Amino acid sequence: MNEVKKISMRSSIVAGALALAGVVATATAADISGAGATFPYPIYAKWAEAYKAKTGVGLNYQSIGSGGGIKQIKAATVTFGASDKPLEAKELDESGLVQFPMIIGGVVPVVNVPGLKAGQLVLDGPTLASIYMGEIATWNDARIKALNPKLNLPATAIAPVYRSDGSGTNFLFTNYLSTVSPTFKGKIGAATSVEWPTGIGAKGNEGVANMTTQTTGAIGYVEYAYAKQNAMTYVQMKNHDGKLVAPEATAFAAAAANADWASAPGYYLILTDQPGAKSWPITGASFIIMYKSPKEPAAAAEALKFFAWAYKNGAEMANSLDYVPLPEKVVKLVEQTWKSSITSNGKPVWSGK
Repeated sequence: MNEVKKISMRSSIVAGALALAGVVATATAADISGAGATFPYPIYAKWAEAYKAKTGVGLNYQSIGSGGGIKQIKAATVTFGASDKPLEAKELDESGLVQFPMIIGGVVPVVNVPGLKAGQLVLDGPTLASIYMGEIATWNDARIKALNPKLNLPATAIAPVYRSDGSGTNFLFTNYLSTVSPTFKGKIGAATSVEWPTGIGAKGNEGVANMTTQTTGAIGYVEYAYAKQNAMTYVQMKNHDGKLVAPEATAFAAAAANADWASAPGYYLILTDQPGAKSWPITGASFIIMYKSPKEPAAAAEALKFFAWAYKNGAEMANSLDYVPLPEKVVKLVEQTWKSSITSNGKPVWSGK
């Protein structure tokens, strides 16, 4: 059993893990309820396990994809939603919502090509876009060989694996491909859910990881924790500056280094295709979405206590899975947002303790 699944199955406090395993979970009244992105699920599970051990408060998180998380928070069926596609300030205001970044990570192309080891294959954005548009159909295509002159690539058919559910991972991936390929932008575009012209659909980062592992000739895209803990064959990428980069925390941090959160209305920032020799090109933040005036202020306060604890105590756990914790100055900015924007009867629901 791979490590992500070990985390999922042993963390009985995380209902999302049990839901993925097809098991009905019963949450206690004190548990924090949330739903959404699969991108941050491995670190949320790890944080939740540690927080439960310390406080006795559990996290009932449904790992259902960013689209599902946005729907559930708008329907007020959970205390918080989670999405890797940030909502724009206008939509937040219209829905009475506030969002803030929680963690930063990278989306990574992964392949199942016999004979290839992790990091051996090099791709660039336009070539990756052509693969997902169905224009490149075999692994020994001249465009792939030009990027990998020393590799003996087989004539195996390429099987693109894509997210079939509405997802922030999908948004980050298609946003990047739309940025580097005008043809991809025109034909497919950037969204949480798009019409793919070819390939195999799978649900969640977990589903894409599993389908890619099971399909010879496959290429997929997953948050790096899934690639790392499943020992998948990840790809090196040519970035915005034309430099070869491998997926790792330092490359995600380099892409996020120039992020100006203070000037971003509603913290709306996209971190794909950032300049810098060391920047990973498909980097993104994962966001938490909550009501400005929550119907259950006590539940909102419990959720914010958990997020504050994770900011303060969760960096080492995040680093172990190659996520990038937010800088301290951004955490302070976010906590000020909590105090000013998430209120009940004119008072902040989170006291800062």
